[in-house]
Amino acid sequence: MTGRTLNTSLTSLAPSRQPTVVPQQGAGLRDRLQRPLRDLRISVTDRCNFRCTYCMPREVFGSDHEFLPQPQLLSFEEIVRVATIAVQMGVQKIRLTGGEPLLRKHIENLIALLAQLRTPEGKPVELAMTTNATLLAQKAQSIKDAGLNRVTVSLDALDSARFTQLSDSQVAVERVLAGIEKAAEVGLAPVKVNMVVRKGINDDQIIPMARYFKGRGHALRFIEYMDVGNTNGWNMDEVLTGAEIVAILAQEFDIQPVASEYYGEVADRYRYTDGSGEFGIITSVSNPFCGDCTRMRLSPEGQFFLCLFASRGYDVRHLLRSQATNNEVAAYLMEVWSGRADRYSELRGQHQGPREKIEMSYIGG
Repeated sequence: MTGRTLNTSLTSLAPSRQPTVVPQQGAGLRDRLQRPLRDLRISVTDRCNFRCTYCMPREVFGSDHEFLPQPQLLSFEEIVRVATIAVQMGVQKIRLTGGEPLLRKHIENLIALLAQLRTPEGKPVELAMTTNATLLAQKAQSIKDAGLNRVTVSLDALDSARFTQLSDSQVAVERVLAGIEKAAEVGLAPVKVNMVVRKGINDDQIIPMARYFKGRGHALRFIEYMDVGNTNGWNMDEVLTGAEIVAILAQEFDIQPVASEYYGEVADRYRYTDGSGEFGIITSVSNPFCGDCTRMRLSPEGQFFLCLFASRGYDVRHLLRSQATNNEVAAYLMEVWSGRADRYSELRGQHQGPREKIEMSYIGG
């Protein structure tokens, strides 16, 4: 099948949601929908040096937005304490997010502490980070040496002017690209590159992004524009669905779907048939994956959130800063997760009226 002369139905390009590895029933902590706790995403700061319009628009947050004061943030010791307990309860992967996590001072020290964690079976915890890469070229070697396994970089356009506009910053796209290459060079690979696609805003960058990253060994992922938070003015008219993105790419490249590698994988994967790599599609809007979501989020000042679109958090900082034992913290984590029934994306069309949600700049992606 030739991509440029695609005449058949795109059904043949539809990925399989069936995971290749499913956890044993009853293994580990499970929520009300029988989803296991496997991933902990830790937002280490709410600070960011970008003002991306879908995440932290300047007209809402302003140039002089007051970020959380240092005493309100969880200390590295508090973060590690929560992470240690979570790993003992089933977490196998930890992702550091922000804001921009590389803005947190001495982040290498936190990475080094987390890199020492082991699952009950004695396996190292997978340790990743999502970053805008503005500091990545300078920091890549030190965070790799500290124990980070890999990075995911947010990049919404390859064109320099468009990138500056979308990030609402003075950062050149070349700086981000240099960070990606440095990360790969030091072994933080494969580097995942996330592009949030908005119809009429940056959808003309889909093919240039695919051309640039094809064959470079990085994993490019296209993400449907989501209604995270309350400040980005989201509307469905700006959503380019995963199927539409695949159709655009199939006109340019010969591609085929790839089966999922693990339970809870969020991206539908496709490979270039010439063997030059693959890309992913994340379809939270058009084809939600709530049914196998294994992620809990920890905010910078110690709130558990059970969904990227959650309306409320569960305060664990008060336990960490009291005389609570690890068993009591563990019991609280168990109570929070076992009561979880969140599946916002599956119910998106059923919500009536406005609904307050946490901002992505506060909790990370």
